[in-house]
This record gives sequence, C-alpha cells and structure tokens, in this order.
Amino acid sequence: MYRENFADRHNSLSSTEKAEMLQELGYNNVEELIEQTIPAEIRLKKNLNLGEALTEVELLEDLRAIADKNVVAKSYIGAGYYNTHTPKVILRNILENPGWYTQYTPYQAEIAQGRLEALLNFQTMVMDLTGMEMANASLLDEATAAAEAMAMLYASKKKNGNKFLVSNKVFPQTLDVINTRAIPMGIEVVVADVFNTTVNTDYFGIFVQYPDSEGGINNYSDLCSGAGEHNVKVIAAADILALTLLTPPGEWGAEVVVGSTQRFGIPMGFGGPHAAYFATKESYKRKIPGRIIGVSKDSNGNDAYRMALQTREQHIKRDKATSNICTAQALLAIMAGMYGAYHGPKRLKSIATKVNQLTSILSNNLKSIGLNQRNASTFDTLSFDYTTEQQAVLKEVLEANDINAFYGSDFISLSLDETTEYGDVEDLVEIFATVHDSSAEFVNEINNTWSSELDRGSEYLTHPVFNSYHTEHEMLRYLKSLENKDLSLTHSMIALGSCTMKLNATSEMIPVTWSEFGNIHPFAPKHQVAGYIEVIEELSRDLAKITGFDAMSLQPNAGAQGEYAGLMVIREYFLANNQDHRNIVIIPESAHGTNPASAVMAGMKVVVVKCHPNGYIDLNDLREKAELHKDNLAAVMITYPSTNGVFEETIKEITAVIHDFGGQVYMDGANMNAQVGYTNPANIGADVCHLNLHKTFCIPHGGGGPGMGPIGVAKHLTPFLPGHSVVKVGGEASMSAVSAAPFGSASILLISYAYIKMMGNEGLKDATAVAILNANYMRHKLSKGYDVLFTGQKGTVAHEMIVDPRSLKQTTGIQVEDIAKRLMDYGFHAPTVSFPVAGTLMIEPTESESKAEIDRFCEAMLAIRQEIAEIEQGTADLENNVLKNAPHTAPSIISDNWDKPYSREKAAYPAPYVVANKFWPSVGRVDNTYGDRNLVCACLPIDAYLAMN
Repeated sequence: MYRENFADRHNSLSSTEKAEMLQELGYNNVEELIEQTIPAEIRLKKNLNLGEALTEVELLEDLRAIADKNVVAKSYIGAGYYNTHTPKVILRNILENPGWYTQYTPYQAEIAQGRLEALLNFQTMVMDLTGMEMANASLLDEATAAAEAMAMLYASKKKNGNKFLVSNKVFPQTLDVINTRAIPMGIEVVVADVFNTTVNTDYFGIFVQYPDSEGGINNYSDLCSGAGEHNVKVIAAADILALTLLTPPGEWGAEVVVGSTQRFGIPMGFGGPHAAYFATKESYKRKIPGRIIGVSKDSNGNDAYRMALQTREQHIKRDKATSNICTAQALLAIMAGMYGAYHGPKRLKSIATKVNQLTSILSNNLKSIGLNQRNASTFDTLSFDYTTEQQAVLKEVLEANDINAFYGSDFISLSLDETTEYGDVEDLVEIFATVHDSSAEFVNEINNTWSSELDRGSEYLTHPVFNSYHTEHEMLRYLKSLENKDLSLTHSMIALGSCTMKLNATSEMIPVTWSEFGNIHPFAPKHQVAGYIEVIEELSRDLAKITGFDAMSLQPNAGAQGEYAGLMVIREYFLANNQDHRNIVIIPESAHGTNPASAVMAGMKVVVVKCHPNGYIDLNDLREKAELHKDNLAAVMITYPSTNGVFEETIKEITAVIHDFGGQVYMDGANMNAQVGYTNPANIGADVCHLNLHKTFCIPHGGGGPGMGPIGVAKHLTPFLPGHSVVKVGGEASMSAVSAAPFGSASILLISYAYIKMMGNEGLKDATAVAILNANYMRHKLSKGYDVLFTGQKGTVAHEMIVDPRSLKQTTGIQVEDIAKRLMDYGFHAPTVSFPVAGTLMIEPTESESKAEIDRFCEAMLAIRQEIAEIEQGTADLENNVLKNAPHTAPSIISDNWDKPYSREKAAYPAPYVVANKFWPSVGRVDNTYGDRNLVCACLPIDAYLAMN
C-alpha cells in the first residue's frame, strides 16, 4: 500500500538518475562509491536507530499534539524577552517566505542588494535610536553582544587594568555570558552598585543596563564623565523600545550600546532566534564584531551595497581575531528593521507611550494596595518587595490564571509590553488585591515615571525609508521589490562548499510560527513548556545517536559559538582534573578561520600543523608538534571530512596521537552532511563536536543567520556541558552559559526535529550517499574543463570539492572573482570563493538538488570555461570580455552606449534556459576598495534610492 516518503522529496535523485550517474562514474551501485570514499575502518557496523520515518501529515499532527502541551501564558517576566505583535505583512512576506529565508550570506553583493538594503535599514535604525555613529548588521543575542563589547574594549585598552565593573542590576543571563567570556581572557568581573564603586585605572570598562533589571531608569552621564577621566569606557545594554522616549546612551557618554531587537516584532520563541544589536563609535570600525553593511559604487558608477571591512573578520585574522563571530541574525534583523519602517517614528513612540502609561496605571494601583515598589522610575517594569513566602502564594495564584511574573531573591517584577491592554492591567490589579486582601478601588491615573532630564529630545528615524511604508500595500510592495533583487534557493542551486545550502522543506518550517511555540518566554515555568522539553529531549537523543556521543547541549546558537562552547567544555574538564596548564590547541592550516579564533577566545594557544600538497594533514608534523607540546596539549581541532573535501584515511591515527599525549579531539561538524548514517564523530575518535543545524539539519541560512551550533560530547565531558543562571540545564559540574537563553534559538530546533523525524534511518543515510554521489558526479563533469585540487586515495571526493582555476590567470588574466560574477549572468550564485584555498571555488551540491539542476550548473561552468578559452585563443579581448565585465545588468544591456566587443545576447543570455528564466543582477560589479575607503554604513538619501530602483 502506498505510503508517502518524505525522503524521496528531499533526496532529489530518482533511481533512474542515480543509475545513470553511477554508470557515468563507473560504479554499479552507490555502496561501491561509498566504499571508495569513506574508509572502511570508520564505517558504522549497524544502522541508526531513529525509528520509522513520519510522513509530512503525520509530522505536523505529531507537532500539533506536542504544541498543545505548552501553555501560552500571559508573560510579564520581561528580563529582555517580551510579547510583541508581528505585523502580518512581515510575518507572511519575510519570516514565512522562502524568498527571504533561503538566501545565503550576502558575500556576492550584486545578487544580494535587497537584503543588504534591509540590513542597512536595520543599522540605521539602531544608530538613530542609540545615538551612536556605527552599528553592525546584528549579533546572536543581547548577552553575546555584551560579551563582545567587553572583549572589544579589553582588546582596545592601553594602560588600564583588567577589571570590568558590571552593574548589580543587569539581566542575570547577560552576567552569566559575560563571566564565561571573561574567565579565559583574564578579565576580572566586579559586580557592584556602579554608583557606589570607586572607578580608577584598574578598570577598563563598565557595563550598565538601561533601564536596569528592576526597571529603574538611571542617569549615567556623571558616571560616564567620571569614568572617562580614567580612560574607562561605558557599555550600555539599552531597551530598543524605551529609546524612543529616553535619552539615548550615545548622548550621555556610552562608548558602546548593545541590546536586543526582539520586541520589534520577533516572537519570543522560548529564547530565539532574535537579532541583537551592537552600536559604537566610528573609531572602533576595524574592531567591531560581526558584519557591517556599507555603501560603495558599482562598475557603472551607481551606488551599491556590500559587506564592508571584511579583512577584519576571523577568516582573515584567524588567531589574531578579536571575535569568532561568523553567523549573524540577518533574517531577524531584517524583520526588526522592517517593523521600524512599517510603524515609523510616530507609531513606535505611540507604542512605547502606551506601554509606559499602562505601567504607570499599574504602579499606582499596586502601591495603593500596599505593595512597596523598589524602583522609583520606570519605563515598563515594576519591582516590588516580596519575601519567599509571599512569592510562593502569589505565584500559585498567578499561574492558576496563566500569568507569569519574574521572581527575584526578595522581590517580584512585572514587565508590560506592546500586547498589554487596559483590561490586562485591571485583571492584574484584581488578582493582587485578592491575594493581599485589599479593597482599594481601581484608579485610572497616569504619572511621569522618570525624571524629565532623561526625556528624549533628539529626533530619530527621519530617513524616508522609515516614513514611507506605513500601509500594508506600501510595505508589501517594498518587501517584494527587495526580494526581487536577491537570488535565493527559490531561483536556483546555491552550490556553496562547507555551507550546505539544501532544501528547507515547508513542512519543517510551518510549526515555527505557531503561537504555542512562538509566544513562550524562555524563563517560563517548566510545567508550561512540556511540549518544548519533549522536542528538545527527543532532538538531543536523536543527535546523540547520529554523532555517537553520550549527550548534547543545544545552547550554542551558532556554529562558531559551538566551537567556543566545545573548547570551553574541554577547558573545564582539564580544570577539574588539575591540568589547567593544558592550553595548546593544534589546528591544521586548512581549518576554518573560526577554529583558531575560537581557540584564542577559550584562552588557548594555537599551534598550526602543515598539510601535504594533496590536502591531507601532515601526520609527521602533527606527531612532532603533539610530542613537543605533550605536557600542555589540550586539543586538536579537525574538520571531517576535511575542509579540502576528502575523507582522510589517517583520521584514526591523528586522533590516537592526540589521545596518546593526553589531549582531546575536537571535531568541527561543518561537514556532517557526509557522515550521517555511515560514520560519526565518536567512531573516528572525537571527544566533542559541534553540529551546524543550519547546514546538515536543514535550518535555513536566512540571508546570514539564524544558525544553531549544538555540541555533542563523550561521557567524560558530559558533566561540564553549559549551564544557565536562570533555568537548570547542563551537566553536574556545568560551565556557565554561552548563550542568553538556556536552549539557544529554541524555536528553530523544531526544523531539525521535523527533518530527522521525516527522514528516518534510511532517508538520512541515503541523503549522505546522494550528497557524495552528486559531488563525485560534478567532479567528473567539471574536470573536463577545470582542475580539481584534492581527492581521496581512491580518486573520490566527499560531499564537496575544490575547483582550481588559478592557472588561467597567467594566460588570460581571469581570476576566481571573474568566474563568480559571470555565473550571475547564468542565473547562479557562485560557490564558496577563495576558501580554503585562495583563488579557488569550493563546490557542494547537497543531496536535495536534482540531476537536471546539477547538469545545468555544470553546463554553466563549462560554458564559462569556453568563454575563457576564447581569451586564450585571442578571439576575446584580455580586458574587455564577458567575464571581466560581469555581471551585466538590464540597464547596461539596453543602453544606447553599448561598447562591448561581444553581443548583448552573449552578455545577458549566455545559455538557452536563461532566456525563459532570467535573473537580473540589480547592480554591476561592486567596487570593494571604494567602499572601504569611503565608509558609509547608514541609509542613503532618498534620491539615491530612486536612482537604484
């Protein structure tokens, strides 16, 4: 009887296509190819035990039943997470739209102008609201942003000491992450009342919350000026909505301002994903963590957007980088920026004013009942003295009414938000009056809740983009106009090596926006989140089976953060075993740039190991360096299969060498797509690895985030898995938190949960096989025109390969960038450029691309090779040719001034399929040098937009 098989939809090859491809490669079946590719020594002896695959219908029914186990209570917990109304035009047209969520990070600017503009809007909004000179394009969460700010100031200090003063009224999760980051860096965190602490040159920085964790609004002007006399810099974590009414930190002297934009239309999602912001002064422009969107010029002299100052990032700086940040929260930053544009300054101010007025009414009524309010000033949060006994009584009554509050050591807090209405305040007052046996009448009185000296006087969001799209029709058309400028998986294959741009199935995405998952606070009581806990525990078990490890932590919310967390777990293990001197990490020269940056962040020293010309790790060099540093060896960081795209047969020798000298093996899980079902990290001898759920396990890239980077560990490391200061998670001897929320970006874990459940044992294993088959088929086809750098000993590649066009530069002047830009004219996004080998292309087809699409991509690459041959033969000009002038825009094609020695048709329609389905780059080739020399990171004037559209 017929039963739907989701794996047949995800793994895009039919049995006939598989047979055709295998025959072309010279294999009878896929297992023969696998035997030639994955070393027998590390192959699993039995299949995964994940259960029978669910159909899409069954999966959604299963998740609906699980969702119903969650209680969507009215949350007044606050602490950085608030209910919000996501405008439906943004919900449907961004968050639920594959034209936005399947985009890749905008490294190819010419086909990413839409999301680059959207991210520039976000930066402009942040700069305006904080009063700062620069902002980046988002970070992972507020706590991470705070830790990054601390690290940036520490790296920038001159003569000051290593003390960092943190207000005793910051959010607990932020303090947790700051402590984690500070310890290996040698920073001494001092938690105290900042107004009653003597600040001198022993300190390099101060961190304050604005408003503070109890709701109080303080004037930090004198603190900033006094600290400045000792060259001590102030970081402020500021509430983005409150800044529409309060004096921005940039105006009272803050050096860095960080925070979350979650309350700008992003569901709480049990902790994420949410876009943090990071704003500072322009003097720090080469030290800002994360990505910066800037304005430059294209080859036609028009304004164009791009990612600016990329040479400061970890892939360039490696162990000299001040941050390992690789993944941002682009999709959520885009949503938050559009929330700002949709509402505009007037409606944002109205929303904030409503929240504050309801807070004032609630304050007056609760004080009339007899409660003692701790904070004399407030924006949206009220704190009242409560003993432990009083809290227990109140908590029982509130939760019986599906209401959550924040419970401190000797106080409770209530935080109001955009969704709070007058009737909600009346209900709260009635409940408190009952609990306190009060008969006080409800009063509808509104007072000023902070000193007028902190009223905001400066204008904000004056740019036309924040004042033009306030109706749904206008916003819809604006969003669609930006979407149309971006190439995504809705258009064509994105064959990025190491980035695994695979199908993000609709059924996997649907539950993310259900209110039962979206409207849950990360600190909600455990009995209200039974559905979430079930998903988290089940996903953890499945991932543990897939990796062969004992336990997982789902807290790291990016791959690079997973690297950092894994190394910190290793560090904790050595500390517990009185081997804190072990601080050397061996890293192959081919490793991801985040690897050495993560090692340095974890307080370790990097020793680089050579690779052979065939791409393999030099085992002799590894052995020599491991022995040389045996007394202090902490770990090796390896990617498997390697970043060079091969399964090294010596992998068990490598891990044995490290273990013999007392070290731990960290496996970077970026290439797990070539392992699942056939081998696993534990089987090769790894002790810990991170998994990129936004690669192997189908969470979309979102134009540059969100991501998730959970870690799996062997049994001896399990006790040290990350904990959390608010919610009990982690091992028995858990390290402190690496993310603000206990389970990172919890709502998108649903995507990976759904993928695994619908694929089942056979589907996951087949996905690995098909990914390897597709890669080897592409290698075979592309080798007719290009050199392929590395293969295994038996002539195969893993799931990706490196194509090497460097020899062409000598004879034609053509470089890898020219090929990347010419691919746009064929309707394709370039593969990974110049990584891990400069001047090359790393190509990964994944398992979810069809043979027809793979053939089309290969034909485009070979057609480009023929265009290069025309230069070699002298029939095309060395400088004025289709590659050097690529990409070709529609305005350039229809221009009266066509001065190219080739036809317009050759430029714009180089292959027959392009005629029927043309994707036009919206700008010509972007001038990166101009953009860095003339740095502009905020919105352009309106006439510039008119010229570009």
